[in-house]
Amino acid sequence: MSDFQDRVKALRIRHEELLSRKNEPIEWGNGIYEKYKYPVVTAAHIPLEWKYDFNEEDNPYLMQRIMCNGAFNAGAIKWQGKYLLIVRVEGADRKSYFAVAESPNGIDNFRFWEEPITMPDDVILATNIYDMRVTQHEDGWIYGVFCAERHDDSQPGNLSAATATAGIARTKDLKNWERLPDLKTKSQQRNVVLHPEFVDGKYAFYTRPQDGFIDTGSGGGIGWALVDDITHAEVKEEKIINARHYHTITEVKNGEGPHPIKTPKGWLHLAHGVRATADGLRYVLYMYMTALDDPTRVIAQPGGYFLVPEGNEYLGDVMNVAFANGWIADEDGKVFIYYATADTRMHVATSTIDRLIDYCMHTPEDGLYTAASVETIKRLIAKNRKCKL
Repeated sequence: MSDFQDRVKALRIRHEELLSRKNEPIEWGNGIYEKYKYPVVTAAHIPLEWKYDFNEEDNPYLMQRIMCNGAFNAGAIKWQGKYLLIVRVEGADRKSYFAVAESPNGIDNFRFWEEPITMPDDVILATNIYDMRVTQHEDGWIYGVFCAERHDDSQPGNLSAATATAGIARTKDLKNWERLPDLKTKSQQRNVVLHPEFVDGKYAFYTRPQDGFIDTGSGGGIGWALVDDITHAEVKEEKIINARHYHTITEVKNGEGPHPIKTPKGWLHLAHGVRATADGLRYVLYMYMTALDDPTRVIAQPGGYFLVPEGNEYLGDVMNVAFANGWIADEDGKVFIYYATADTRMHVATSTIDRLIDYCMHTPEDGLYTAASVETIKRLIAKNRKCKL
């Protein structure tokens, strides 16, 4: 066996050790969910064949010919008994693409399918696509809604100027995708989610209207819009159902994460909130619930954040970011919450429908003032004085 073959063998052994590593829950959490010790998907999980040329004559130094920068912001779906993540994989060239990673149990042993997804282009080619939300709709299709980014040609001298629209595609097998026209809206849209059921006989979208690619401007929060025909989707009327507020976790922007989970008590929503700090923007996750008979009517919203980066989760390509656009609810009530940190890697936290409902229904709301926060704490202290534990 040649030295080259030895190095390839060692590389494959090391990669297999990573893929087959058992994950384990972290003890002493917050009672709402359990985080796990290891990320579930990273750049190192990418198949070696996507990075290396294994022809010794062409690549005698066994160099990575195509490097990967990160694997994050994944949509999620339970498919044929397996837990699937539709991962945003970002190359060293800053271009992102989608790839499916599959696990037998949802917490470890995630392995990518043989090839990345070939996503057909819209009429106008997008420079970059990313952050797919996956919805198994009652119409029988699986939809992927994602950001399609293009240069803003109205600013030819500014190579950082961009525009964003919501790309839409659908599939029956997660391998062959049909591209539909991008969602037409008056504002820029980087964060759009399809509701899993028809509402008044129409397709329903959660939106995040923005005046610009980065700046929210007049965008007031998470929007709601009904669309007659998803094959030519156009938002004609849009209303805000979950607003931003000053000096909260949502003061800069907020957006729906994955599509909501239907429960006997209402729709469970997972969203992200953004605020400005001296160190830049801080992305956290939060939850709220809406009514079964009206998904636009908020019936519960716990105050503050639900999940934030902790420990090594804080470190990465873009610091201080937790983002989620995928979760899976099993038939037994267990919920797998897939979240990315620092625009770098994917993690999982597990909970249950019952616990998440309890968290939403019984956690105090944000009173929006310091005085209200103090009174909320004092009420809890007074209640605990009556307990004998």
